[in-house]
Amino acid sequence: MAQPPFRPEQFDRYRRHLNLPEFGVAGQQALLASSVLLVGVGGLGCPLALYLAAAGIGRLGLLDFDVVETSNLQRQVLYTTGDIGRSKAQVARARVQAQNPDVEVTLHETQLQASNALEVFAPYDLIIDGTDNFPTRYLSNDACVLLGKPSVYGAILRFEGQASTFDARRGPCYRCLFPEPPPPGQTPSCAEGGVLGVLPGIIAMVQATEAVKLLTGIGEPLIGRFLHYDALHMRFDEFRFEKDPDCALCGETPTITELQDYEGFCGVPALDAPPPYAELPAAALQQLRSAESENEFLLLDVRESDEFDTAHISGARLIPLGVLESRLHELANWKERRVVVHCHTGARSAKACALLCDAGFREVSNLTGGIEAWSLTVDPSVPRY
Repeated sequence: MAQPPFRPEQFDRYRRHLNLPEFGVAGQQALLASSVLLVGVGGLGCPLALYLAAAGIGRLGLLDFDVVETSNLQRQVLYTTGDIGRSKAQVARARVQAQNPDVEVTLHETQLQASNALEVFAPYDLIIDGTDNFPTRYLSNDACVLLGKPSVYGAILRFEGQASTFDARRGPCYRCLFPEPPPPGQTPSCAEGGVLGVLPGIIAMVQATEAVKLLTGIGEPLIGRFLHYDALHMRFDEFRFEKDPDCALCGETPTITELQDYEGFCGVPALDAPPPYAELPAAALQQLRSAESENEFLLLDVRESDEFDTAHISGARLIPLGVLESRLHELANWKERRVVVHCHTGARSAKACALLCDAGFREVSNLTGGIEAWSLTVDPSVPRY
């Protein structure tokens, strides 16, 4: 189908693309006719939205149900202080349309779930994964494979980033590389482990480049290649991998033929299931420490050793969540006594509490908000990170 000629203002806007011999008029028209869905408008999604809009993507879908928080502003460059409390998707739409009014923006202010993923993904040519959790990442990959759509992957944590392109029609999918997610708590989230503020921009630019290449058919995409970026040493490494013929999703005899309950699959407890442990606010822990001898209860820190070195609550015992199960025998004397567990913000410690309860510990509490809440509300001398 013939594309309409460029309007004069479009010719001026996209002139630098049109001057590229490998790109030219055909490439720009391909972008203007394309549709891309960004799953997440956070650290990765913000620069992705801006650069794809500037490039002239015809329709951009923004999937995010969150609101802007102060902690986002260190790296999520679409948002300003005045946007705190506002819908991320709505703020992003306004910024994108101000960047390029040619772009049609579709909002999906909902949580991606097995019940809606196929319907949400179906109208788009390309899916870009800007998520920060394993349930959504596996759900996005599986939906793309089932729909026969390519996806561009990116992930960030601390000082490192990753990127690749998955297209099961031409190569491996995400499950070919990572068949199963890591055990719950083994990999901290950005909120727990931190992230260098400029890092998302670098990985997002790789993703945006891959998107433009895929949509225009130029260059060699990252299909079957995994890019790793180390910001501290300013080094890119590339690893090649093949399609797994035994992949449960895209292999020769797939066993995954529909979307799964990914929250449970990735070890995240269902939202409506009451936890088998108590929540203990930071102020209550302070009262407990004042009222009882520290020998009367155990304060268990399940963060990583580098986090402990950065900041810790005095008297806490460190056993990282990833090795807690193998070291439960060290806590045998506390099975009938009070154990208070904490991490950075409360997610990993919740998993540790569930593990302890399953192992027969009788009185287990999770420090609500973790050491972050302790620093903010009880002891400001404990460094925040």
